[in-house]
Amino acid sequence: MKKGTQVSEKIPAANRQYKDTVFRMLFSEKENLLSLYNAVTGNAYQNADDLKIVTLENAIYMGMKNDLAFMLETNIYLYEHQSTLNPNIPLRDLIYIGIEYQQYVDDKSLYSSRLQKIPAPKFMVFYNGTDAVDDRVELRLSNAYEHLAGEPDLELKVLMLNVNEGHNKELMEQCQTLKEYAIYVARVRKYTSEMNLNDAVARAIDECIKEGILVEFLRKNRSEVKMVSILEYDKEWEEKKLRKAEYEAGRSEGIEIGKSEGIEIGKTEGIEIGKSKGIEIGRDKAMAEFVCNMIKYGFSIEKIAEVTGKNAEQIQTILNQQAP
Repeated sequence: MKKGTQVSEKIPAANRQYKDTVFRMLFSEKENLLSLYNAVTGNAYQNADDLKIVTLENAIYMGMKNDLAFMLETNIYLYEHQSTLNPNIPLRDLIYIGIEYQQYVDDKSLYSSRLQKIPAPKFMVFYNGTDAVDDRVELRLSNAYEHLAGEPDLELKVLMLNVNEGHNKELMEQCQTLKEYAIYVARVRKYTSEMNLNDAVARAIDECIKEGILVEFLRKNRSEVKMVSILEYDKEWEEKKLRKAEYEAGRSEGIEIGKSEGIEIGKTEGIEIGKSKGIEIGRDKAMAEFVCNMIKYGFSIEKIAEVTGKNAEQIQTILNQQAP
């Protein structure tokens, strides 16, 4: 159910970049990240300083970003959080790890007779969306190959773990922080079906602190967690609505345009053109509503531009078009 559009208080400003998620905020702390790593791998490292964070903070090239990248001993680990299913994660990780490796060997010669050693990669996604997903799913780059004959010459595997409450119970028991994070997310989702989003997040935070869930983290970062949670949930809802709008608009526009243009280029091709145009229409409508919602939640035009990838002038144009 979509939350109400009215909010009871202005969202406080925060110092963190708006691309953050609660997951990234939580596990950017080395102690929590090491706990997560130990739970996933079965290791028992104790010194969080052994982790070397190598996340590319400015890697927004082609929309490429990763939530957490770190090195431990001779391996590099790429952890990402997703609230919507994305089959393109292996391809994204391929591009991202290429950037990491480029920086790693920047001062080395790849034309020498000596083999340049690089850290072995491990790719993982922590999924907590609302679509039904198994506890463990392996995503492969080769699934994207249009024409694959035999074994692929290039493969990249990503392990996706479902970290919703009630899933991967053994993993949750091994990492208390991840378990409590799942409880917090479940509370937010529960209350957004009963009240407006702002109040739902506030109630979830209050209850978790009272019940000993992520207490120190929530108390220390309350305003930021509240702001980021609202943004996360709204983006998650908008992405679902966007997919629905793309389908519905593409279908109707495709039929209409297909009828007219199909006379000359064939009905099938005409429908495909119509679908493409319809998808654009659906995407624009969803984006416009998303921008308007963010304005209602107290976000500035500059911050909305940062989140959406558009510039401030484009955001203002969208708002002007939506004005009565």
